[in-house]
Amino acid sequence: MSKGPKIGEKKKFNLPHIFIILFFIVLLCAILTWIIPAGEFDRVENESGRMVVVAGTWHEVEASPVGPFKFFQSFFNGMVNAGEIVFFVFLAFASVSFVIKSGAFDGLVTFLMKVFKGKSSVIIIPIFMALFGLGSSTVGMFEEWVPFIPIFAAIFIGIGYDAVVGLAVVALGAGMGYSGAVMNPFTVGVAQGIAEVDYMSGAGFRILCHVVMLAVGAGLTMRYALKIKADPTKSLVYGDDFSALLGTDTDSAEREFGIKQKLVLVDLLVAIIVIVWGVKTLGWYFAEISAVLVIMGIIAAIIMREGLDEIGKTFAVGFQDACTSAMMIGIARATLIVLQEGNIIDTVVYGLSLPLSHLPVWLCAVAMLIMQTVLNFFIPSGSGQAAVSMPIMAPMADLLGITRDTAVLAYQFGDGLSNIVWPTAFAAIMAGLAGVKLEKWWKFIFPVFFALIGVQAIMLIIAVVTGFGA
Repeated sequence: MSKGPKIGEKKKFNLPHIFIILFFIVLLCAILTWIIPAGEFDRVENESGRMVVVAGTWHEVEASPVGPFKFFQSFFNGMVNAGEIVFFVFLAFASVSFVIKSGAFDGLVTFLMKVFKGKSSVIIIPIFMALFGLGSSTVGMFEEWVPFIPIFAAIFIGIGYDAVVGLAVVALGAGMGYSGAVMNPFTVGVAQGIAEVDYMSGAGFRILCHVVMLAVGAGLTMRYALKIKADPTKSLVYGDDFSALLGTDTDSAEREFGIKQKLVLVDLLVAIIVIVWGVKTLGWYFAEISAVLVIMGIIAAIIMREGLDEIGKTFAVGFQDACTSAMMIGIARATLIVLQEGNIIDTVVYGLSLPLSHLPVWLCAVAMLIMQTVLNFFIPSGSGQAAVSMPIMAPMADLLGITRDTAVLAYQFGDGLSNIVWPTAFAAIMAGLAGVKLEKWWKFIFPVFFALIGVQAIMLIIAVVTGFGA
């Protein structure tokens, strides 16, 4: 039987594959090299040893439009140019996969669920949000939390709340963890590398951002939970059937949290401490951080008593899982190659900065946040979005008198939280796993989302006023 659309049936619109989107972005940039005047800024070395643009020095230079053959060459050149970041992502992804495979985080969540099971206190909401956020903030866990959604939806129904609360705990925990990530190698690490900002720079302020967002997000979720606890008819999913979901939490009891899983968590904690120390005191960068992560992964494998062949297979699977994200960085870097070869990247920065230059500086940072949030609708990948946007945002920050750390923070905010809102990212998947209709999830999450966007805007203003990262 034909699986084509029936007469009168509306075809569902789906965005093309991310590689196709990036291809056309690069193509658009190549076309623009034939239209936009070539130009450059003068650059000087600042006190940090970084070359920055000098405001008011843009001038036209000889045009060098990118032809068809150079356009296709740009993809290879982009991958080579981004090689340091690409291979860091491969090694980081594969190494972190040993920690995830061990079930250490899963076991910790299971242990805490057993501790709090049967207790209806809303205090479990911020506790679990913080736990999910910790995994997202440090080792970049996001998809790994998705299987917990039906479990938490069932648990929160069982203790007198609803599936929306369970979904919010996991989704908001992960989203806020990404937004306030202290050392997520796949977002913060990539963005800081492209922006030529020291890895872990501004970590303390990002922790503060995460804590403030957690307080607001958890507080709003707790308010909703208490409201429906007092009156179940106030629930957004009141009357919906969740019978198929209510057996889900029985599987969680099978997640082990023994001495091996606890030792793996200790291994991860030690690795984080060593990386922070090395970055802050010895100036470590991708090579040294990768080495620590690989050592951490091997130690986790030894703790879990994996054989040599199994260790090799885990690395292979980790490399495979990282392939799409890593290649996105390489393909997206082709945009920079094309803009540079066409000598129009400074012209693009100059053009974007002109309207922003008439705004107060603090408002420019908020405008960056809005731009990054919208961009995440079309490029729902943290590393891919960083590769596309940061080559433009970093020099634009120089022009506007904003630190590059602030530009990275605006990217980080725009990427993280919108992943649980935009249908092109994880919103539909997460809502479906919780048995919640997408429009009902949006009815809950949009007020929380806008409140958190307000928090992010305030934190960016504080970053501008204090010269964050300067």
